[in-house]
Amino acid sequence: MHGRPRRPAKPEDEEAASAKAAKLRDLQAQVLHNHHGRTYTKEAIGLSFKLLEINPEAYTAWNYRKLAFQHNVKELSDPEAIKSAVDDELRVVEVALRQNPKSYGAWYHRKWLLCQKLAPVDFKREFGLLDKLLKVDARNFHGWNYRRFLARFMGVSDEEELKYTMDKISDNFSNYSAWHNRSILLSNLLIQQSKGFESKQKIFSEEFELVTQALFTDPSDQSGWFYHLWLLAQTSCPDNPQLIASWPSNAAKLSSSLIKEKAEQHRQSSILSRTVPIVLYFNEPVKGLNQSSVNLKSDLEFSKDIIWRPLTMADSGYSNCWATDLQIINECSSLQEYSVEVSIPCSNGIVSRSGSNYNCPVHFTFGIELISNDPVQGLDMFDKPVAWNCSESFQPHGNRDPIPFDLLKITSALIEHDSNWHFERLSEEIDLFRELPDDNSKFGKLTLARLLLACSAIKSRGRSLIERKGYCEEALGLFTDLIHLDPSHKQYYEDERSLVLMDKLTCDMETFMKHCSVQVQPNSAPLNHVQLCRLSLTCIGFAERLLWVQMLDLSHNSLRSVEGLEALQHLVFLNISNNQISGFTALESLTKIISLKVLDLSFNKIGAHSIDTTRYICSSPFSHKMEASEAFEAYQKVNINVEEYWDAILFFRSLKLAQLDIKGNAVASKENFRTIVMMLIPCLKWFDGEDVN
Repeated sequence: MHGRPRRPAKPEDEEAASAKAAKLRDLQAQVLHNHHGRTYTKEAIGLSFKLLEINPEAYTAWNYRKLAFQHNVKELSDPEAIKSAVDDELRVVEVALRQNPKSYGAWYHRKWLLCQKLAPVDFKREFGLLDKLLKVDARNFHGWNYRRFLARFMGVSDEEELKYTMDKISDNFSNYSAWHNRSILLSNLLIQQSKGFESKQKIFSEEFELVTQALFTDPSDQSGWFYHLWLLAQTSCPDNPQLIASWPSNAAKLSSSLIKEKAEQHRQSSILSRTVPIVLYFNEPVKGLNQSSVNLKSDLEFSKDIIWRPLTMADSGYSNCWATDLQIINECSSLQEYSVEVSIPCSNGIVSRSGSNYNCPVHFTFGIELISNDPVQGLDMFDKPVAWNCSESFQPHGNRDPIPFDLLKITSALIEHDSNWHFERLSEEIDLFRELPDDNSKFGKLTLARLLLACSAIKSRGRSLIERKGYCEEALGLFTDLIHLDPSHKQYYEDERSLVLMDKLTCDMETFMKHCSVQVQPNSAPLNHVQLCRLSLTCIGFAERLLWVQMLDLSHNSLRSVEGLEALQHLVFLNISNNQISGFTALESLTKIISLKVLDLSFNKIGAHSIDTTRYICSSPFSHKMEASEAFEAYQKVNINVEEYWDAILFFRSLKLAQLDIKGNAVASKENFRTIVMMLIPCLKWFDGEDVN
């Protein structure tokens, strides 16, 4: 159990443990024998009881008892006999719970019995059992989960259960499970607009006052802090999903060279492609984007088979970012301009994880210029390796005019207007927590930082930049304090600090433009370039503000992952050298960027940490897919060491790079690695600065 010190075992303890283990093995063998033989006699069932009495976590014994119960109860017709059989099973569960009150198998078996509805349920007995268990351990989440089950089973109202949580919290502010149950019940009541719960403002104001009392009574207790965090999320976020950014943005002008069919195989980037990616970025993960929920209209000729795909590594179907590729099929003899209209009406089809529907209709238009005789068309963009300038002081391109302002425009007009109540409520909380005695409470500092960031997000909707930057500066200071105050959670605070810094750098044009330029590569149209070097970034945030970027330099930071970059569907050049990337699995997001052609991974830590591939070939979610197994089999046939390079195989096989730099990583010095990479990327021209040919 938590907090109990380990004591060295005595000889007599070891002898008792050995005897208990031998008895358990013997009982398990007998129960398995009866289970396989479908023996459901009284003696056989008694053996399963003996096993569960010692080890309530023996799942096979619980499953055996279910089968035995179903088999034997079929032979009973007398209601009293059936009730007696049910009571016997309930008593077995109670015996198991006395041994282990947190036995998953025991609690599930009890629920299963009641759901059979073979006999009237003695709810007084059930709630009495719960009261006894929760008096012993008021935070037993199994007991609270069972109480929610009973309340639904017998139709107890959420209002009644809410009063019960209040009683338990009044007994002990430290009852985390009671706070958690309260959050579930309040969510249900507010969604249902139950009587007395119509006003979200009124309810949450009262809840803030309640939890603040708990926090100031005992600032060292975690339970109230977590509930306060939940309240903060409900107060600072919109009730429904909203579109917060898009690329192309409203009124943007794109220039696209029309490539002839014979030159199709020489595509170098989305700039010279007949494919125009359209990216939609929401404030929270949603699902349900398709041709019926997102309407596209244009005088362009494009493929009508529009498929929206979620840009996420998970297979849940939910994503903040969605993209589709507009396949242009026009033929033209001179420069022609076309417009594309994108509209998203209110839709029950677009749904968030919480079940909220999209109800904020959006309409925007962007233009595309098709050029028939582009001077850069047909030229090789990668006849020379790309060199990155990672100097301490960033020197923007002398002429910034090629960057239209609307390319850099951060789409905030689509977000709901300021909520005065939200801001006033959060401001009151900030004032309260600033009064909290500064005893280096990590919870107090963390909550204050989150309150500041919530106010900053609300202020962004009203473009109050001075106030917003002030909130960000104070939050940065708090996360810096927390890194030193609570070193065991250092990486978490570093990530939070990075997100605040990204917000601060990209929240307004004047600040952001200091990191932006136009780069002109040989044989290429001008590229929109952003340089965010030497900022100690450990993660990437606010990717919705970078959707337009084609060349991104994130070198000389402390990045451990590139999650978020998958949203940058126009990205062609990426430099993440001199970071803390420890494996190819941390780069999986890049496999979603079809336009990526130049990648600098040099001087990271890839391959520096050994992986025990003798036991696990697929030790990452990166490879938990059927196509991964098929790829392994195919590469094994051509003598690639799959056990050693499985992560490299799954990463590089998805890329169409023209240039790769990976020197300075441990993996680069491994035997045959270079050969394997060139086999996986047949279109590669430059490897660590050398011509592969």
